[in-house]
Amino acid sequence: MESTHIEGGFTAPVLDGQAVFRAVMDAMSRPGTVQKLAAGTNPPAPLAASAAAVALTLCDHDTPVWLDPALKGVETVSAWLSFQTGAPYAHTPADAHFALIAEPATMISLDNFAQGSQDYPDRSTTLILQVETLEAGAVLTLEGPGIETATRLAPGPMPRHFVEQWRQNNARFPRGVDVILAAPGAVACLPRTTRISTTEA
Repeated sequence: MESTHIEGGFTAPVLDGQAVFRAVMDAMSRPGTVQKLAAGTNPPAPLAASAAAVALTLCDHDTPVWLDPALKGVETVSAWLSFQTGAPYAHTPADAHFALIAEPATMISLDNFAQGSQDYPDRSTTLILQVETLEAGAVLTLEGPGIETATRLAPGPMPRHFVEQWRQNNARFPRGVDVILAAPGAVACLPRTTRISTTEA
């Protein structure tokens, strides 16, 4: 096995994983808040350090992972993730517990991923989107559980027609996907209970 497959993971797996887990859970419980993230990883490109840190924290041998074409096409990425997490590869989005998306702007629609069921809504896909910013993209207004009144987040790039797709995701509740936005040095989350609008909407 080449050294590139085994290098670049957490230097202190327990402590680093705990720190990332706290950041993600804080972001999920308070949608739209930006949580600092000391990634501590050096994955092969085009997998970003922050997205890799989230994957190393949440994924394991029981959680199939789907990679978008930008990541799937790079053998070192899948080999690195397999070695670092033990997670199997999901052959279709609907089989994935987690999906890693390096190019959100060209991502397939949300309804392609596992939605869970009425009895088991947790059997859905959590999407980890690599974004360049959480502050300089198109402004999204967020409302719902965990938000006192309303808050704003400006991630980018985001999937095409994301707000409309997200309204459809809301309508499937308690089914539906959740989204983790992984930016350089930070994360924010959009749980399925969050309502999203734009000034144009």
